[in-house]
Amino acid sequence: MPELPEVQTTATILNSLVVGKKIKDVWTDYNSSHYIGKENIKDPAYFKKFKNRILNKRITRVYRKAKNVLIELDDLSTINIHMKMTGHLLYGEFVFDKKIKSWKASTSGPLQDPFNRFVHLVFTLDNELHIAFSDMRKFATVMFHKDLSELDLKFERTGPEPLDKRFDWKILKEQLLKKPNQKIKTVLMNQELLVGVGNIYSDEILWSSHVHPERVIISLNDLDYKKIVTNMKKILEKGIIFGGDSMSDYRNPYGVPGEFQLHHNAYRRTNKPCNTKECSGIIERKVINGRSAHFCMECQK
Repeated sequence: MPELPEVQTTATILNSLVVGKKIKDVWTDYNSSHYIGKENIKDPAYFKKFKNRILNKRITRVYRKAKNVLIELDDLSTINIHMKMTGHLLYGEFVFDKKIKSWKASTSGPLQDPFNRFVHLVFTLDNELHIAFSDMRKFATVMFHKDLSELDLKFERTGPEPLDKRFDWKILKEQLLKKPNQKIKTVLMNQELLVGVGNIYSDEILWSSHVHPERVIISLNDLDYKKIVTNMKKILEKGIIFGGDSMSDYRNPYGVPGEFQLHHNAYRRTNKPCNTKECSGIIERKVINGRSAHFCMECQK
């Protein structure tokens, strides 16, 4: 699932490309009986309302909140896209292919990457280019917020932003102690306590902090919290610098993979030597509460 660096990368690039553009049309083949009556474009009735509300609106801003890409329109309404497991937003020239009954990039280059071919949502802009959403497993959530108060209501239960300048070890401690008997690996990924951190970055943060993923929160001391928050900010910012992580299928709006996967110290490095200086440990993998954790038994205590 795209985490904070991937979502931030997507929002930043789109913001530089589409602000000022008007939405002339929108298409989707999302359609699921499971979503009937829900606020999701997978319900055809909701999509019809969604389409009517956004047509001919001009994009004023694209930004990130938690793991959501938010497209703000000129009437202060907002399109909310949560990319879930396999979704990523693309920008360029796309055409509808009647053979596959979907859209595909019409120009050669990165947009032709096989991971970009699962297009299930397309916004046509007034410059005749498109924002296309590729979502292989079709898990994404796309919805509409009519105003800023409705948007705020959507996020009232999410935790603080780790890259906020005000976010420090004391806030982290206060948040994590809400789940005192749970394991740190699980709690770091709880979006009601802290937003943006998922499987990849939690492994990297804990490895850098020398904290074992199965440590329960109540066992952490102030030094642990200080190390975790320092490394959290450093690693998430590094993830943004490298354009996100494309160990799986994430691509940025140009169709290009990120490079953070080239800099892993823990995630998916099972049976490889630990990169900690003077450590003889080996990276191990263990499933913790249904999620994989990668760590070094020697230096993560």
